[in-house]
Amino acid sequence: MQALFSRLRYAGVGAAVLLSGCNLEVLTPKGDIGAHEKSLILIALGLMAIVAIPVIAMTLWFPWRYRKANKKATYAPTWSHSSKIEVVVWTIPAIIVAILAVITWTSSHALDPYKPLESEAKPVTVQVVSMDWKWLFVYPEYGVASVNELAFPVDRPVNFQITSDSVMNAFFIPQLGSQVYAMAGMETKLHLIAREPGAYDGLSTNFSGEGFSDMHFKAIATSEDGFKDWIAKAKATPTTLDTDSYKTLAKPSEKTPVAYYGNVSNGLFSSVLNQHMDGMSHDAGTHEAMSMDMHHDAPEESMQMDMREHQDGGAVSSNITPAKAEK
Repeated sequence: MQALFSRLRYAGVGAAVLLSGCNLEVLTPKGDIGAHEKSLILIALGLMAIVAIPVIAMTLWFPWRYRKANKKATYAPTWSHSSKIEVVVWTIPAIIVAILAVITWTSSHALDPYKPLESEAKPVTVQVVSMDWKWLFVYPEYGVASVNELAFPVDRPVNFQITSDSVMNAFFIPQLGSQVYAMAGMETKLHLIAREPGAYDGLSTNFSGEGFSDMHFKAIATSEDGFKDWIAKAKATPTTLDTDSYKTLAKPSEKTPVAYYGNVSNGLFSSVLNQHMDGMSHDAGTHEAMSMDMHHDAPEESMQMDMREHQDGGAVSSNITPAKAEK
């Protein structure tokens, strides 16, 4: 037994040495969402440990207890059932699963990434576009943009509007919490807040091609004055982000350096969304108006679907037109 404990001790030391170089950013949160997610991870880990630790311990103890040399161990070759064991191995896991189910349900609603954060401070809106292989951040309220660098004030919510210019990516700042996918032609949302100033690592966690491994950015949480200085620095850049410069920026590139744009064309983010919509506007009001018109002016039985195929991409789009009058 002494030799066994000695080996386990050396194994634990070896594991600690191997993990010493790991930066567990998820477990060192700097924002409200990240702190809640850390609590969920630790709670789930503790609940699972209630089963895992005894199982591991018994896996080691049983071979030792019932080894051939131990003559004191009970030998029961005809044993097949124990009601006490059945109760334990079914009741405890069932209770754990029930607890995890309740936690999952409540936390999924409380930490919904689409749910705005409650705060008296005015949120900062940032429009995020994932590219091959870089990140574009547009600040519509300030008319500036940046590449591979994100800045926002501490203690102010940040409302992210996220999309992709090409393939699907995943937007993630581990120390602030919540990973959300960026998809072409779609807008996803994320709400975060930082409670401590610092420069936090951001990345894509969804493989997107050759330059994926270098698709990183810095998320800078700073004071209000520091944020104003960052905006002023961006505005001082003479470069303009318009349709032509965006097309140049969107070309695939690896290890793209940080860049700033002092002026951004109005509606740039919407145009990025609409370029994958086959000419259909992504404006929510337009979609609602179209739905209302279809509902009131054209009953379902008087509508027909005219399917046509795209000449260039083979994608299928649809035109919904009123049916012809009765013959």
